[in-house]
This record gives sequence, structure tokens and C-alpha cells, in this order.
Amino acid sequence: MPHYPKHYCGVFGIYGQTNAAEMAYYGNYALQHRGQESAGIATSDGKKLFVHRGMGLVKDVFTPEVMRNLHGYIAVGHTRYSTTGASTINNAQPLTADCAKGRLAIAHNGNLTNASQLREELEAKGSIFQTTVDSEIIVHLLAQPSRDGTDSVLVEAIRRIEGAFSLVIMTERELIGVRDPHGFRPLSLGRMPTGSWVLASETCAFDLIEAEFVRDVRPGEIVIIDENGLRSLDAFPEQKTRAFCIFEYVYFARPDSTIAGRNVYKVRVEMGRELAREHPIQADIVVPVPDSGNCAALGYSLESGIPYEMAFVRNHYVGRSFLQPTQGIRDLAVKVKLNLIKDLVTGKRVIIVDDSIVRGTTSRARVMTLKDAGAKEVHVLVSCPPHKNPCVYGIDFPDRNKLLAVKNTLEEIRNYLKADSLGYLSQTGMVRATGLPESSFCMACYDGKYPVPFDEQLDKEIMERRRARIGSFSDDVSRALRQPRLSL
Repeated sequence: MPHYPKHYCGVFGIYGQTNAAEMAYYGNYALQHRGQESAGIATSDGKKLFVHRGMGLVKDVFTPEVMRNLHGYIAVGHTRYSTTGASTINNAQPLTADCAKGRLAIAHNGNLTNASQLREELEAKGSIFQTTVDSEIIVHLLAQPSRDGTDSVLVEAIRRIEGAFSLVIMTERELIGVRDPHGFRPLSLGRMPTGSWVLASETCAFDLIEAEFVRDVRPGEIVIIDENGLRSLDAFPEQKTRAFCIFEYVYFARPDSTIAGRNVYKVRVEMGRELAREHPIQADIVVPVPDSGNCAALGYSLESGIPYEMAFVRNHYVGRSFLQPTQGIRDLAVKVKLNLIKDLVTGKRVIIVDDSIVRGTTSRARVMTLKDAGAKEVHVLVSCPPHKNPCVYGIDFPDRNKLLAVKNTLEEIRNYLKADSLGYLSQTGMVRATGLPESSFCMACYDGKYPVPFDEQLDKEIMERRRARIGSFSDDVSRALRQPRLSL
């Protein structure tokens, strides 16, 4: 398989638009890079919810016939890659449910670190779960009846969950946006020329539907949009620590998005410049690994003066191969994803720039391809530090033992890749390229400092208890079926 980190999800919401479903379609389309397993849209006409979810790409899930049946002026959309829960239609979002306030739909980007504990607690109280995704826990918490008719249930539910979450929630008459108190995942607020409010994981979705970016939803903020306009609640006034996932800048976000006031393209180019300052190399050309390495390679070229060449040509009809759900498709996609223009590298000293090396087998294949084509030297540079820790906040990095940098020194990694030299961008250089303070970010995958604690052993114990309960229930059913029937 290609050993890139797997993605998580994209969320979108719009309020007050007569063609809300159409706007959600294009919003999902713009966020397709955040997940290719499934897509969904839910809409409301103020009285009734309509929903359609399917496996695959947005363009395949939403046919003209499907779109004609999604009525209303409010919509939420979701594109998914499974970080928790299997890749099945049951786990596709938005999730919908009936509760005391009527029907609601929820789209979630992120990962809850206390999901196992909350699920066990809710099951003990009689909650029946229909999916294996942690997002359904939020649905059950939101479905509790309000004691005073205010927003207390919403705030209480959000305060119960821990970890990374950017949520877009729709009731029959409201659109709600929520961001976790650390701000792990992005969520932006925009406005259409018609006055309609829009929420999206990335601002590139606003550009497609010609919405104007207003601001980022603040960490810990709940925005509620209804017929009276927009109001804001601070669900976590005591939480001041911020922990935005810096890998959004390194890799995940589209380069045409703006996050925390920083254009992603410019940040990645600056990361390339930082690489050139930290790792000056005598070479003939700089080659990116498309598409994620393009910006950093350009930055290296601009800073070093070494010519930039697109020697690898990406087959854009393959898609992001690491997002495909089956091993067979992943293996095939690796072989057809990139093709080398041999004439550009033969007899040359080549610097190849990538955004990350997770397990290393794909990077090794790229180096061997260059050398087989006659490259005189191949120098590998990476626009972030080595990954040494798994992510528990929604990025499907493999477990620690499968990360190349955990058990290998820099020299051992270089030898494995068959590269003439290897250099990673330092954590200091990566942060400096963003122009934001180090305290703004979660960098646990690099430094092991997890902003929100999690109990891996407790999760394992809960899973064992759940399996034991399921086994006991199955035994009871089997015994009951073996009992002789009464003759009446």
C-alpha cells in the first residue's frame, strides 16, 4: 500500500438557501480530498428532513434523480474516510435521528478520545447503537430531552465529549456549527451573496459556491443559525490551550484554502524554503512528489536557485490511492499513480521532495525508479519532521511499531530508501513556516505531546467487556432456540 497517512472527513452546512442541496453537493465536491469512501447530504424544509448517503465519490453518489428528492433551505454534507468504524453504508454520514427536539442530522470531522467510555455508559442506560462510528455517541447525547427548553442539552452534550471534533448539525429549523475547545480540526464560517450562512471544513468550499469567508469558528465555540440570524455560545470558556493539527498545513488541506489567516499554499512554499536553509544540497534539479510535494519543492527551488522540474507525472484519474478502502486497490493504485519522465533525470543529481514518510516503502520505490532511469544521485527531503507517534485525534497513522522513524536512525532510513542523502524539516522550521506560535499546534505525531489525554488500556478493557457481553447474549439466544416448543 502507499504509506501516506489516511484522511479523515469533510463537513459542510448551509442555511437559508432555496437550492441548499445543490450548494451542499458542490461543497462536498470541493471537500472530496478529505474522504473518498462515502458521501452524504441531509436537507430540511423546516418541517421534514430528507437524507441520502452512499458509498463512493460525490459525483457517483448524487445523481440528478437523487438531488431532486433533497428538498429544503437547510443542508449538511459529509465526505468520509473511516478513522473509526468500518467502511460501510451504515457508517456513512450525516447520521440522522429522532429526538425530543424533532429530527436532527450530524456530520463529524475528528475522533473522540473518550468514545469507548461514553458508549459503554450509554449502552448501560439502554441506548442502542446502529453504527460503529464514534459520531453516533454525539447523536445519543444530543437526543436527550431538554430540562428547560434552552440550549443546555447542546452545551452539556458538547462538554461531555473529548478529543477532536468539528461538527455541523442540522435540526428541522437550525444549522449548528461546533468546534472542539483545542481547535484540532478546521471549521470556517462564510456567507453567500444572498445572505445565506455557510459552514465548511475548508475555505476552498466557499470559493466554489461564491461564498465570502467571514471567519474561522473559534475553538470551543458553538454557532447557531436560524430564522433570527446567527448567535454564538462559548461552551468551554475555561479552556485556553490551543492544539490545531499542523499536518493540515503540511499535507491535508487543499493549497487554495486559508486556515487561521494563513494561505496553505504559501505556508507549504515557505516550508520548502526552510528545507533549503536547513539542508543545502548541490544538485541539478528539484522534483516534487505530486501533488502533495509540489509547493515545498517549489519553495526549495526558489530558495536554492536549483531548477524545478515536474519529472513525476500524476495520473489524476487514479485519485488519492491511500484513501481507497481495500488493499488490492491500494497496491494497484501505487503502480499507476505516478509516471516518470526519464529524460529529465538521466545523468542528473536529483532532489526529490515529499511531504512525509510514514512507513517508507513508497518513498523507496520512488528512489529506485529514479535510479533505474539513470539519475546520478537521489537526495530525499521531507517537509516535516519524522513521524514517531500514532494520532488519536482523527488521522489514521499506523500504530507506533509500524512507523519507519520509530526504530530506525536517520542513516538507517536513508539506507532503506537507497537514497544518497536524507533530510527532514525540523519542528522549529515547520512551525516558523506557518508564521504562528508553536503553542497554536498539536504536533503529537512528531513529539509525543498529546494535548488531550487518552487511556489506551481502558479502551482495551472496555472492548473486552463489550465482546464478553455480546458473547453472553449470543449464548442466551442459542439456548432459547434449543428449548422444545410447547404444543397448544
